[in-house]
Amino acid sequence: MIWTIIICAIACIGLIALVLTKPSLEWKGHRIGVYWLPAFAGGVLLLASGLLSPSELWVGLTASGEMNPLKILALFLSLTFLSVYLDELGFFRRMAFSMLRHARGSQMKLFLRLYLLVSVLTVFTSNDIVVLTFTPFICHFCKEEKISPVPYLVGEFVAANTWSMALVIGNPTNIYLSAVCSISFANYLSIMWLPTLLSGFTALGVLVLLFRKQLSSPLAPLEKALEKADKNLIGIGVVHLVGCILCLAVSSYIAVSMWLVSVCFAGSLAWSTLVYALTKKRVPSSGRLLGSSIRREPWELVPFVLSMFTLVLALQKYGVTTQISNLLSGGGDKAELFKYGITSFLSANLINNIPMSVLFGGVIESGVATSAKIYATIIGSNLGAYLTPVGALAGIMWTGLLRTHEVEFSFKKFIVYGVAVGVPALCSALIGLALVL
Repeated sequence: MIWTIIICAIACIGLIALVLTKPSLEWKGHRIGVYWLPAFAGGVLLLASGLLSPSELWVGLTASGEMNPLKILALFLSLTFLSVYLDELGFFRRMAFSMLRHARGSQMKLFLRLYLLVSVLTVFTSNDIVVLTFTPFICHFCKEEKISPVPYLVGEFVAANTWSMALVIGNPTNIYLSAVCSISFANYLSIMWLPTLLSGFTALGVLVLLFRKQLSSPLAPLEKALEKADKNLIGIGVVHLVGCILCLAVSSYIAVSMWLVSVCFAGSLAWSTLVYALTKKRVPSSGRLLGSSIRREPWELVPFVLSMFTLVLALQKYGVTTQISNLLSGGGDKAELFKYGITSFLSANLINNIPMSVLFGGVIESGVATSAKIYATIIGSNLGAYLTPVGALAGIMWTGLLRTHEVEFSFKKFIVYGVAVGVPALCSALIGLALVL
């Protein structure tokens, strides 16, 4: 047990060190994430030392049920493909420009409209996609308008990592943790709508108070023209994304796994694009669209999730997750709700929210898997992104994009804003969950 804990601890320390120093590398103009390497090395070491056998790992990876990590990755990557496809066509940027044109010279109106747009898109896509899409847009826009990007960047990041709680597809951590109790799309929404609403509006209120002075100055009218786009392909993409979400909502009633639904829609989108390309004789451009969408997938998530799953399997084997479960148990559902919510929120900033979710999934399975534990941990996994850049994959990508666009945003400033917004948002979300349950 001791060596397993030591290896897992070193892997987590290495993860934090890379996230804070060099989470990615540039190679031939492409940014490649390397933050997963310590976790991968830890998993390899566990297997090489015999602390976890290859057969035990294989049984875990191929287990039946929705918690199978391969199925979870298939679900997330296929959903990401649907969103990235639309982003490649400029769909989200067109929505942003259309909304910002109506801000009428007011920075406060611009901020509120941007928060609303990011919130809506996050609910139906994913927090990571929204962060990747809107962060460069905000940096460019604010540079051209000669205004501070900080209020808009913080507002975007907070909205993306709050409203991602609303649907099970909003964050890979939602998908993973829901699989622990086989929670359906519809059941998830029936519980999480109130915590998300309370947290989202609480966070917005705090943001307005924090940035009210900066947002009081006037704004020049937006005069940029919208870029041309293939409306037919956008239509194909929107139909597939909406259709996928609707089918996911009823998947539990027709006994079809969510990962299979999303994979089928991703495959259908690719096939429909090729058929359209052949009909319109646009094979090269459509091929580039599909190729670019595939390249932009967060592929580093695959070794990251599988490696962390390996570490957690080893911790489960030697009873570590059971001991953690015992520490957090007791006091009734309401007490456990706050225990799991707060500890998951803090733990996400020690080891990142994805490995935290994998670990807490094992902890919850080791005891009595109650709704209070599951949903409180989901809340912590989303809102944990507020506190430090280590807290979530979205934070790692966000800070990397800010460095690329030469926007100064220190680690200290991240924590200051994170505490100011995160603590009230977490409290309101957990109170909302207690009311629902």
